Amino acid sequence: MKYRSAIILILIIIIVDQWSKFYIKTNFFYGEEVNVIGNWFKLHFIENEGMAFGMRLNEAPIGKLILTLFRLVAVVFGFFLLKKIVIKGYSKGTIICGALILAGALGNLIDSIFYGLIFTESSFHIAKLVPFGQGYGQIFHGRVVDMLYFPLIDAKLPDNFPLIGGKNIVFFEPVFNIADAAISTGVLVLVFFQKKLIHKKTEAADS
Repeated sequence: MKYRSAIILILIIIIVDQWSKFYIKTNFFYGEEVNVIGNWFKLHFIENEGMAFGMRLNEAPIGKLILTLFRLVAVVFGFFLLKKIVIKGYSKGTIICGALILAGALGNLIDSIFYGLIFTESSFHIAKLVPFGQGYGQIFHGRVVDMLYFPLIDAKLPDNFPLIGGKNIVFFEPVFNIADAAISTGVLVLVFFQKKLIHKKTEAADS
């Protein structure tokens, strides 16, 4: 697989990711929820200042800045690493997984760097695009837009259930976006199929 093909895949994922975020950001109130398929696939608009699936580094603004700068360095390094594995002839599957992870990281990085500069606040009013620099925050302090919600199981446990009886459980509870999904897919495929994927073409031919 050529480096150019990997870049095209990254661009496609970023375009779809950013389109979905722009649509949600400019059409949904914060916290608004719409059923897409039954009650198990919903669009639920939230924002987070941290990592994938709403996790945070810490509550302080410096934590957000550190996380964004770390993402920026990781993405720049990721492009060099991706080109290196292409040049060294690693398998197509490895390159695709690398491209998915890199695309996801870049997609969320765009939110973190620019969204605070170009969008108004999302709350009781639907956010609007504004001239660059007139948004709700500063550069590197934008919030990541999440919207995909899959509460496949939403049920109350029996009262006699040990320790957590009577409590309501939801699976899968985190709200995420397409960038998060790309990262998770790339990582999980590499973890579970690393023996089949992580090899060079020459090694595969010799085996």
